Amino acid sequence: MNTEEAHFMQLIGQNKGILFKICRIYLEDANDREDLLQEMILQLWRGFHSFKGESKFSSWMYRVALNTAIAFFKKEKRRPDSEQIPLNFDPADERGNSSEKEEQLALFYKAVQQLNKVEKALIFLYMENQPHDEIAANLGITTVNVRVRLNRIKNRLKDIIKKLSDEH
Repeated sequence: MNTEEAHFMQLIGQNKGILFKICRIYLEDANDREDLLQEMILQLWRGFHSFKGESKFSSWMYRVALNTAIAFFKKEKRRPDSEQIPLNFDPADERGNSSEKEEQLALFYKAVQQLNKVEKALIFLYMENQPHDEIAANLGITTVNVRVRLNRIKNRLKDIIKKLSDEH
């Protein structure tokens, strides 16, 4: 492994939680999440030479990973449903200490799955504590638009979670 590959792998390792969360937000099926994870890493590697260090690696990674997820999500929507084989895809980064926490997290991700692709990107970046101006820059919208959309998304998620909780 050359130094560029080693540096890339180190940066991916330090930021892998970002990739796992994006996969979980965009896709419910474990096989599809694994495919998306591989696709994001491939796209990050392909574009790594263009990363000049003018911004934080994680900011650049957000942009590439989210764009890859959105493109992948569109492709998955066109694919006819196939039989899903359950796999144990539950990275340590996402595990809670209790079954109640795990249930709440699963409910949250199920609710997020009902959002559109831009709403998913917004809520993901918000959950990653990205400042509103960085979210705006990453998504190509205004900071005011970020604030307005986030408030709407939060309210929508509350409603979806309440509805999903009532069903159980």
